[in-house]
Amino acid sequence: MKILITGAGGQVGSELIRQGQNRGLQMIAAKHSELDITSQDSVESFIKIKQPGMVINAAAYTAVDKAESEPESAYGVNRDGAANLARSCADSHIPLLHISTDYVFDGDKKGSYFETDPTNPQGIYGKSKLAGEQAVKSILQQHLILRVSWVFGANGNNFVKTMLRMGRERKNLRVVMDQHGGPTWAGDIAATLISLATRWHDGNNIPWGIYHYSGQPVTTWYEFAGAVFSQARKLEMIAQLPVIEPVPGTEYPTLAGRPLNSQLCCLKISQELGISQPDWHIGLNNTLTEWKNNETFS
Repeated sequence: MKILITGAGGQVGSELIRQGQNRGLQMIAAKHSELDITSQDSVESFIKIKQPGMVINAAAYTAVDKAESEPESAYGVNRDGAANLARSCADSHIPLLHISTDYVFDGDKKGSYFETDPTNPQGIYGKSKLAGEQAVKSILQQHLILRVSWVFGANGNNFVKTMLRMGRERKNLRVVMDQHGGPTWAGDIAATLISLATRWHDGNNIPWGIYHYSGQPVTTWYEFAGAVFSQARKLEMIAQLPVIEPVPGTEYPTLAGRPLNSQLCCLKISQELGISQPDWHIGLNNTLTEWKNNETFS
């Protein structure tokens, strides 16, 4: 089976290509320069020519703050792009696995969010991702939407990369301590999606719909930063541990609000698909080790 990966140059997309190829799958890597998912004609033509048996959409507009001043760009990728892919998948009778986000929630709930909880995104990014979910659900029956949180990996920009760079440059850092969530390694997200793709290809039933998937245990950005520096020090990637001061998110005002609570309940994906939550500490070690081996932070 051929699997089309959109957003192949991003954090999750690059992991999907790597893991799929390692498992002997035929992966069609489509970066933005090769496929503009905001164009229905481009999507239709690409899928007709490549003839994949499944599409995994890892393409997204993820600049949370920038989206506030570029709503057309955010909706163009996150809503219209998802709709275009779903429409072409429906025409070709193939399933779509689509990645979404914890930002579809407002973060005001006490405890973990279930798939059935009311959505209430607070910014353009979250609103555009929710619109993408709604488009996929309304167009294509064979769809699986995977909501993830606090994604990090070896490729692209993310919190871990920012902390490591700042930890090398400064002796003292201030990190937000009142936002809670589950960091999720891009490699684990990719592994989950690849396992679902192969399961479907092998003729096994997949209950379509929305699922939550995130790393455990729940933590804060402050605690996550501490883990980054501790592991980086063990790997001799930083000379000394910086002093981290915990501060409330109100001391770091942003154009788009961040959910105070991004905890995703992952019971459904465990019960219906047998997929358990990964330990983000392992993914963090894998990411830092890859950077060290590749001399990314030499």
